[in-house]
Amino acid sequence: MKTRQTDVAIIGTGTAGMNAYRAAKAEGKQALVIESGVYGTTCARVGCMPSKLLIAAAEAAHGIHEAPGFGVHVDGPVRIEGREVMQRVRSERDRFVGFVLESVDAYPEEDKIRGHARFVSNTVLEVDDHTRIEAKAVVIASGSTPVVFDQFKPLGDRLVVNDDVFEWEDLPRRVAVFGPGVIGLELGQALSRLGVHIRMFGVQGLLGGISDPEVRADALAAFQSEFYLDTDADVQKLERVGDEVEITYVNLDGKRVVERFDYVLAATGRRPNVAGLNLESTDAKLDKRGMPQFDRFTMQIEDLPIFFAGDVNNDAPLLHEAADEGQIAGRNAAKWPDVSPGFRRAPIAIIFSDPQIAVVGQGYGSLPEGEYVTGAVSFSNQGRSRIMRKNRGRMHVYADRSTGRFLGAEMAGPAVEHMAHLLSWAVQQRLTVAEMLQMPFYHPVVEEGLRTALRDAQAQLEAQSARAASAV
Repeated sequence: MKTRQTDVAIIGTGTAGMNAYRAAKAEGKQALVIESGVYGTTCARVGCMPSKLLIAAAEAAHGIHEAPGFGVHVDGPVRIEGREVMQRVRSERDRFVGFVLESVDAYPEEDKIRGHARFVSNTVLEVDDHTRIEAKAVVIASGSTPVVFDQFKPLGDRLVVNDDVFEWEDLPRRVAVFGPGVIGLELGQALSRLGVHIRMFGVQGLLGGISDPEVRADALAAFQSEFYLDTDADVQKLERVGDEVEITYVNLDGKRVVERFDYVLAATGRRPNVAGLNLESTDAKLDKRGMPQFDRFTMQIEDLPIFFAGDVNNDAPLLHEAADEGQIAGRNAAKWPDVSPGFRRAPIAIIFSDPQIAVVGQGYGSLPEGEYVTGAVSFSNQGRSRIMRKNRGRMHVYADRSTGRFLGAEMAGPAVEHMAHLLSWAVQQRLTVAEMLQMPFYHPVVEEGLRTALRDAQAQLEAQSARAASAV
């Protein structure tokens, strides 16, 4: 086993790892990246980009389906060629991955080590049986892996995760989706719109990370108008029968149903890749899941020369957050022990379903009871939304009752990805609702719905202020 010395050792070459490497090198320090799998980020290979490619195909098919509502009729049935759909998904996916590979290829060869890293101590790693790395600081950026519960494992190759979907050469006929979160909703709805028979099952009423019950109810109704979705499913049995999966469940009408599927898509979350790192050999205190405590502003684990960035820390598993975390971790690892907080942006999360779902700033579930007002708008009668025949969903905005400062929002509606960005900027700028209402709103745009919600919140704030004044 050969020995290498370096200033910073980085485990993983996803978004966080690559940004950590760049940050460490920018500080003029030596850095090594260690990768046990393929190069390329989760986003490019199996996440953001291939899923949006599948969604784009689904939107094209759905547009044709919806055309008669505008008086536009297509003669004959719509023909969806699954092989052509998946060929484009894989081809464009590979193009995006290629850009990432070009970046990694540009690293000096001596900065790249292939193999699985294990901690021997806080700053000493062993990579397989070939290299011992002695570093001054370590960045863990090993990413995450789809969760597969034990009851799914007997299904064998009839069980798939999102990674597998993008390797399909053709579209299947029937898929059961477990987990109506970001992955389940995006892929499940896209497959449904591409002609795949979909059944989607959830637990405890959870839907797309929405904690506001009214927003969630409107979103649920919208999805259920397209495909079967039970967010509190009573699934009694899963069994592989030949090349099919037989599922016994109680449907929304209370009837016992037995149905067969080509695949089960497990979209039940992701777990951090910490198993096998041998974190027990460090001085970090680990919880029952084997996870250490860390500071999300410095990315430092306790007071150790170890930093925790990207999906592996399970804090904000989003590409832009991973990029920021990697940069903070790489810089602090390079400057260790001179560690300083990095800049963290206002929270924003988006699901590219239809209606789209977004949570910005403080969501409903994190708000202190009695200390905020809620401004609401339904998109059912919002002008531009009706024009586009996308008038489904609801938005709630939250403002501090005492200061009027905008706190956050939860929404399900048409093109809310754009409003979510505007609102995240407002959170970061610490704007009040009154200040937001001074901003321009063009006509006719979906953003006028946002103005309606803000006006509702402002009216409540002003009424409260008037009551307080009259009481004096």
